[in-house]
Amino acid sequence: MLDRAFEKHKNLDGLIFHSNQGWQYQMEEYRNILKQKNILQSMSRKGNCYDNCIIEIFFGTMKNEMFYGHEYEFNSLDELEQAIHKYIKYYNEKRIITKLKGMTPKKYRYHSVKSNSN
Repeated sequence: MLDRAFEKHKNLDGLIFHSNQGWQYQMEEYRNILKQKNILQSMSRKGNCYDNCIIEIFFGTMKNEMFYGHEYEFNSLDELEQAIHKYIKYYNEKRIITKLKGMTPKKYRYHSVKSNSN
């Protein structure tokens, strides 16, 4: 998967790669590959799910809304990737979130930036 990401995205300088404490992310070879590409590796502390809770909540929501119950509808990784991109666009631009004052994330960011610039 990492090789596919490198093929698809050429300029990764300054990218932050956040992961849990899984064995593959702690392997020296894996860490060296990230370092060679100038990618900063960020890991949650062992046993601390709160380090990255916002994205964990998003991924849980995404899996519940677009994946679980539909696993067998994807015939390839490309189809799954397209579905993920489509869901992220939907989530940011159309899905209303109560905690964001009934706005979509995109609209909420716009209003936040606008109110902070005044």
